[in-house]
This record gives sequence, structure tokens and C-alpha cells, in this order.
Amino acid sequence: MGDVRVREMRLDDAERVLAIYQRCLDGGDASFETVAPDWSVFDAARLPAHRFVAVDGDGRVLGWVAVSPTSARAVYAGVVEHSVYVDLEARGRGVGRRLLDALIASTEAAGIWTIQSGIFPENTASLALHARAGFRVVGVRERIGRRDRRWRDVVLVERRSPVVG
Repeated sequence: MGDVRVREMRLDDAERVLAIYQRCLDGGDASFETVAPDWSVFDAARLPAHRFVAVDGDGRVLGWVAVSPTSARAVYAGVVEHSVYVDLEARGRGVGRRLLDALIASTEAAGIWTIQSGIFPENTASLALHARAGFRVVGVRERIGRRDRRWRDVVLVERRSPVVG
């Protein structure tokens, strides 16, 4: 992990961010999505703040994290849904944790009190990562959607800020 650092996501990261996203989608346990969108769709769906990439010493993007609003209603202004993806070759090196730590610091500084996500129960590495980062399981939505003609459950996780709220 020594030469891995986290920085804000930039437009010139788009190609690599979407490639990592697609590789993770291809694995089948990352999302209901099967095809990464083009950059304009990706960009429009995520808040401009709270987007980070982890890069190695050569500047190569190893993973990313970003958030989307959960609702347009003012009462939910402090609640976001996040996605975090780590390139297959960079897994097990603490990249995901570094990205989540950067996200938590950024969202708390902005007054966001809850970060949430849905994770397939088969994605045990992601569930463990989130537990280590202070997320708790809120519940399981059983057979909530289909991926590849198979019904899938989703584990809902959230992290409530101890300093905002």
C-alpha cells in the first residue's frame, strides 16, 4: 500500500474509472447493472463532490468511490448512497478502505450524516470492508431484483456519522 494515495476524481480518470467499473460488473456480484454507462451518464448520476480515486505511484487508477443523492427532498440532504469499486489486481491491498476513509472524511466535512449502500450477500469481501469502516447491516431486501435471470437479495448497509447530526 505504500505508494497508493487517494485524490479527487478528475475528468481524465473517466476511461480508467469506467473500465474498473465494467470489470467489476462482469464478475456478476457487484451490481444489478451489467454495462458501465458512458461518462456523461456516470457524471450526471453522481454528486460532483465526494468522488475519489486511489492511484499507485505511477498515477494509475486502482479504484474509485462516488456518491449519489438518495432523494431530492430537503429532509434527506444529509443522506447519500455510495459505490466503491477496486480493480481486480489491486484487491487485498487496502485500496477500498482508503477510498471509504476519504469518502467518510469528505461527507462528514460537508454535513452528511448517513452513507448507505446495497451489497449482494455473495460479495463477502465488500461486506467485510464496510463492516471494518463502521457500516452496519440495516437489513436484507430479499429477491429485490434480477440479474442474469436470477433473483438477488441485497444487504442494506449504512454508516451514521458520530460527528454530524
